[in-house]
Amino acid sequence: MHLHVSQQNEFYEVTGRLLLHDQPVDLTTAPIRFEYFVAVNKALYLLEDLAVWRVIEFFKRRNNTLLIHQSKFREFQQQVLANLEDKLHVSYSFVRPATPEQRASSGFDQAPEKLLYLSDNGLGVEVLPVMRYGTREVPILSKRQILATDELGRTFALQRDTAAEAGFITALLRQYPTWQEQLHQAAFDAPRALFLDEEWVLTAFEDWQQAGISILGFNQLKDNTLNPYRARISVRVTGETNWFDTQLNVRFGQQKASLRQVQQAIRNRSHYVRLDDGTRGILPQEWVERFAEYFAAGEVVEDRIRTPSSNFRLIQELYDPAALDEAARARLTTYQAAVADFTGIAPVEPPAGLQATLREYQRQGLNWLNFLDTFNFGGCLADDMGLGKTLQVLAFILLQRQHGSRPASLVVVPTSLVFNWQAEVEKFAPTLRVHVLQGSLRRAEAALFDACDIVLTTYNTLVADIKQLREYSFNYVFLDEAQAIKNPESQRYKAARLLQARNRVVLTGTPLENNTLDIYGLLSFACPGLLGSLKHFKDLYAGPIDKFKDERRARELQQRISPFVLRRTKGQVARELPDKTEMVLYCEMGAEQRRVYEACKKEYHDLLLGIHEDAPQKESIHILQGLTKLRQICNSPALLPDEADYGRASSKLEALVEEVRTKAPQHKILIFSQFVTMLNLIRDELRTLDIPFTYLTGQTKNRAATVARFQMDDSVRVFLISLKAGGTGLNLTEADYVYLVDPWWNPAVENQAIDRSHRIGQDKKVVAVRLICPDTIEEKIMKLQEAKRELAHDLIHTDATLIKNLSRDELRELFR
Repeated sequence: MHLHVSQQNEFYEVTGRLLLHDQPVDLTTAPIRFEYFVAVNKALYLLEDLAVWRVIEFFKRRNNTLLIHQSKFREFQQQVLANLEDKLHVSYSFVRPATPEQRASSGFDQAPEKLLYLSDNGLGVEVLPVMRYGTREVPILSKRQILATDELGRTFALQRDTAAEAGFITALLRQYPTWQEQLHQAAFDAPRALFLDEEWVLTAFEDWQQAGISILGFNQLKDNTLNPYRARISVRVTGETNWFDTQLNVRFGQQKASLRQVQQAIRNRSHYVRLDDGTRGILPQEWVERFAEYFAAGEVVEDRIRTPSSNFRLIQELYDPAALDEAARARLTTYQAAVADFTGIAPVEPPAGLQATLREYQRQGLNWLNFLDTFNFGGCLADDMGLGKTLQVLAFILLQRQHGSRPASLVVVPTSLVFNWQAEVEKFAPTLRVHVLQGSLRRAEAALFDACDIVLTTYNTLVADIKQLREYSFNYVFLDEAQAIKNPESQRYKAARLLQARNRVVLTGTPLENNTLDIYGLLSFACPGLLGSLKHFKDLYAGPIDKFKDERRARELQQRISPFVLRRTKGQVARELPDKTEMVLYCEMGAEQRRVYEACKKEYHDLLLGIHEDAPQKESIHILQGLTKLRQICNSPALLPDEADYGRASSKLEALVEEVRTKAPQHKILIFSQFVTMLNLIRDELRTLDIPFTYLTGQTKNRAATVARFQMDDSVRVFLISLKAGGTGLNLTEADYVYLVDPWWNPAVENQAIDRSHRIGQDKKVVAVRLICPDTIEEKIMKLQEAKRELAHDLIHTDATLIKNLSRDELRELFR
């Protein structure tokens, strides 16, 4: 069936022509039989298409002529004739092919675009291939013509690009040959499952996109959130000061996946990446595995994966050399050369200004710290208590200063150790300038930090002042008793991780207190990224090692961390140690305890001022009573015999309990006090912590059984002993730590207590620790001990002669 359109003055005339075997049949006389057949030469021809049948019937009734006024023709052409072009041929006598000028002025001079529209069609999907010529879209399975009007109102015809349309059809059939059977339809049909098949979609869409076909409507299909684009991935590794930074560029078409989105997919062990437009990009399995290794080797910092220099071997193993920038390749080459030429850690000379002679293992510790510094690696110095970790760090800080001008280093300690560090600096490295950041009047200012070598602060102050501290770039951060940050969920850990420093070192005598997870807290601070993310560490190491005793994982972890952890026990360095190591643990009073102490001191100071030079000897009893009270308050105001309640605050008890908690699993401990009431306070705390102990005072009936239990029962870790009951006559060689809670001024008496452990039969090195409250009578008596050894001997042995052996000025100094 053909329609022919011609222009007659103000009208357009439309006539029809029916061809049978290419021979025309007059529509005005063509007989119709049985409604749907044309009868010609005794043959019946079925009109299969109802639309064609209606056209024939229409023109038979109108004598094969239809006139349309020119004012209505454009609308008629677009709504009727254009739609009939899929069923029959329409020709226009007045339409000429487009000239180059007409093509250009109407926007048809550009290459046509290939569009593939997808839409829901019942249980299936309708696939409509369309060519866009300029602004006109033509379904390529149709026979529609492209008619347009130029600026002068002349209608012209644009020839369709049959070669491009044929290539379009070929590309579609290449991925789904079944459509070959549907070429007679206006659009293709496909089962929904086909467009939900990930591999088919990615392969087909990639092929079509390469053929220049734009796919529209895919994500509007019901129950479909797949992104139709194959992942395009690029990796770039840059070399920074202390780490390698990995930048991932993952794109799905125009959608870029953020690093967090990729990480979330890897955490969920999924190859789907949820994108910002709501679609799910599909990661190839090879990249899922590779990304998992990238994330395990480092940690996410903003929009990149930061892998520490300490993991340079993994950079070499995981990344294609082409992904490394010039700086990263250079640093990697440096590390590889250092490993290849490594014959041992190079020794360094102890720095000038160190007022101590380092033992051999301490020199090795200094060498190790300097070795790590050479490569900007952090570490964990995990020597046993009493082996001089503080001294090694002070030597290293002096060495750093000797190497040139550097920013201050931050040292963070428990409150009880502030005075210990100050005393150690004064003793071993007096040229180091220390700024103590503590107390209500503290000032965390860069100018103050720049003027010193060490900023000394506490963990509590670190948390409180982290906003100021994180703004300063320290040379080093040293965390003493670093088990304080072993919990990655704690405020202390989170605050410490915010600090900026060229390098980081943690100090602890107990690197592993409870389980393998303790190691993560320490080393994820000292060597960021060395152990990967917390979840990765739990899955790969903590779970298998702690729950299932996985020896292979334990060996693997040990190999991974061994270069960055230096651990020496007393047993390992026994030859270098004296048989007995003595040290002081300073315990600063809290506000309440200090208030009680100062009130008592003032009372006896005023009393002393009121005593005449020739006062009766009985006044000495009051002075001795005052000295005893002050010593009791240093332990705890709870020891005061008065009926008034002065509270139970005790900095010594807090420090001692922490010491016992960390040392008891590996060592047996003796604790001496002159005051039975203090032993009772300690006993209550040990019961709360469920630490087995024995207890010996003057009231103990069976001394031998008590001693035997401590010596022979391995579960009993602590022995509480009063001075009078246990200062002499006991053999307690199972213990290797001795704590003297309250000094009794006479070194001979102290040594007697220490010698309960340090005696014949002892095969371990003994560490004796004196607990002293700074800025109290205890500290002053210690200084008197050094100046007057004979006087110190008399203080305890002859209480009655105490006052006569002290000058009036010395007495006043005690209470000043």
